[in-house]
Amino acid sequence: MRRPTVYLIAASVLTLLANATALIPLASAQSRPIPLIFDTDLGNDCDDAMAIGVIHSLQTRGECELLAVTITKDNPLAAAFADVLNTFYGRGDIPIGVCHSQVTPETGKYNVLAEAKDEGQPRYAHDLKSGADAPDAVDLLRKTLAAANDHSVVIAQVGFSTNLANLLRSQPDQHSPLSGVDLVKQKVRLLSAMAGAFTKIPNKEGHLYNHREYNVVKDLDSARYLADNWPVPIVWSGFEIGLNLTYPHRSIETDFDYVKHHPIAEAYVLYNPPPHDRPTWDLTSVLHAIHPERNYFDLSPPGRVSIDKEGLTHFQADEMGRDQYLILREDQKPRAIEALVQLTSQPPGQ
Repeated sequence: MRRPTVYLIAASVLTLLANATALIPLASAQSRPIPLIFDTDLGNDCDDAMAIGVIHSLQTRGECELLAVTITKDNPLAAAFADVLNTFYGRGDIPIGVCHSQVTPETGKYNVLAEAKDEGQPRYAHDLKSGADAPDAVDLLRKTLAAANDHSVVIAQVGFSTNLANLLRSQPDQHSPLSGVDLVKQKVRLLSAMAGAFTKIPNKEGHLYNHREYNVVKDLDSARYLADNWPVPIVWSGFEIGLNLTYPHRSIETDFDYVKHHPIAEAYVLYNPPPHDRPTWDLTSVLHAIHPERNYFDLSPPGRVSIDKEGLTHFQADEMGRDQYLILREDQKPRAIEALVQLTSQPPGQ
């Protein structure tokens, strides 16, 4: 007479599996290339530039298609350098949108490469000379999403939440009769966000503390609004993930010398030169966004992320929750680093 109990257990397992699948569908279940929007504070750290290299290499391999780049660093050279990178990889026609937030308005250590010249000639070819000539980020996001297939787009947000929070607040326009929230519900499949911290972080003395992560606190109001209102699944790559996956500086010194000037290698050196091994924060969000099925990382159980008034992220487990965060096991580190090095250093078109 135990058979009904067995049936109940089996039904419960199937229900949980269905819920997990509905929460975050694997990219392998979606036709490729995966349509991708990259939202970045390009210029505040060199990992943004490296992440763009990863995206272009994945696109060359037929894994994704970069639909648009939107900028959350409010400096005109951020968009210009994004165009440098896209043009270097042979895709200078990818649209770039900018914000008007006054968040981190300084130029940054390497965005100046957009204006670099050698013997009076631009070092890097690109058409977009200034963010002043680029469209508004929210307008570009709405236009891009409106043209996409339903439930198809993956967004990798590796900077502030400025643009996506403003997208949620947006109203119907010439691109779509839907509100921002409804447009995201209809078009976006997954948000992969480099933001927050989901473990305590050791300080220089080795003591653990609760970390107020940069991407969250620099535009805290937007980060909190996004966490409270984003309507589709989010996978969070916390500060601890990239911190424990450092990019080997030897690659910067040897793997990019197939050209005299490489914008990623030069950005890395200008930001913090070798022998520094830079954490790969932003790269991890892109890698998981396109290849969750390859198990470079584990995922937390489903739950809900909230951000408090001090900028600390909190996770509450809930089997029907919207959110999960990345977990990195020690044995996963070598394989993840190898993938990131190969993708970041892959020459254009190869």
